[in-house]
Amino acid sequence: MRKRAAKKRPLLPDPRFNDQLVTRFVNMMMWDGKKSVAFKVFYDAIDIVEEKKTDEEKTALETWKDALSNVMPHVEVRSRRVGGATFQIPMQIRPDRKVSTAMKWLISYSRKRNEKSMANRLAAEILAAAKEEGAAVKKRVDTHKMAEANKAFSHFRF
Repeated sequence: MRKRAAKKRPLLPDPRFNDQLVTRFVNMMMWDGKKSVAFKVFYDAIDIVEEKKTDEEKTALETWKDALSNVMPHVEVRSRRVGGATFQIPMQIRPDRKVSTAMKWLISYSRKRNEKSMANRLAAEILAAAKEEGAAVKKRVDTHKMAEANKAFSHFRF
């Protein structure tokens, strides 16, 4: 490699929960640099989760973290060319990539839902993911199945 790896910039924790993970999620959700709008959507969604959640001893933030860990993939398939053929090779995922993949899936499947506002969509997807259901969890299960199906090619790891 010619260049050094990029330095990780420290994230400021969010104002309400004082949590860096929340800021990271909001940064991913944000459109057109409108961070305050993204924060409002997230906090509204967390308030909705607080109202609708069934598990009483957990806070809404803990429910969101549970949802995130339920969506997190542990293996993924990567394409690799070996002698003219392209193989899907199952590989372990780095911890930071696990988190960002889970966030991306949670946000993108929230956007595809058909509730009225983004806060409602996000809240519904969080509640579904916390119960091990919903589109984002299905995506994780499919990813794991794909890796399992291609386990025979894992000796091509690079």
